[in-house]
Amino acid sequence: MRPDTRPDTKIAIVVRDDLAQWQKLNVACFLAGGLVGAYPELAGERYADADGRSYGPLVRQPILVFAASAEGMAATFRRALQRGLVPAIYTRQLFATGNDVDNRAAVAAVPTEALDLVGLGLHADRRDVDKATRGLALHP
Repeated sequence: MRPDTRPDTKIAIVVRDDLAQWQKLNVACFLAGGLVGAYPELAGERYADADGRSYGPLVRQPILVFAASAEGMAATFRRALQRGLVPAIYTRQLFATGNDVDNRAAVAAVPTEALDLVGLGLHADRRDVDKATRGLALHP
């Protein structure tokens, strides 16, 4: 992507506004990593400084981070699913687990409508992401 072009896609992370600060950051990091795992094209190239030292790649496009109440999170999740998006999710139960196997088991134990969502990650066509996140404010 050239610097003067706007991507056709958008990345949005939505975190519950009632979480502790460390939880918000933790959720946002897990969701961003999950989106890059699901969409490897989001990862850019490695960086290098003038001395030739190599650094890890970054995500290729901006990530918008939104805050949402429990109701706003549920509405965003519903709209995302209705548009056929496949969100990355983080539920409250995941704060009590310590590994990916237990995380997936915690999510698998709960029906969709009963998920206690504290975070969503979306990557899709910008119009679809805009419609899913309608009414949310950017995180302060």
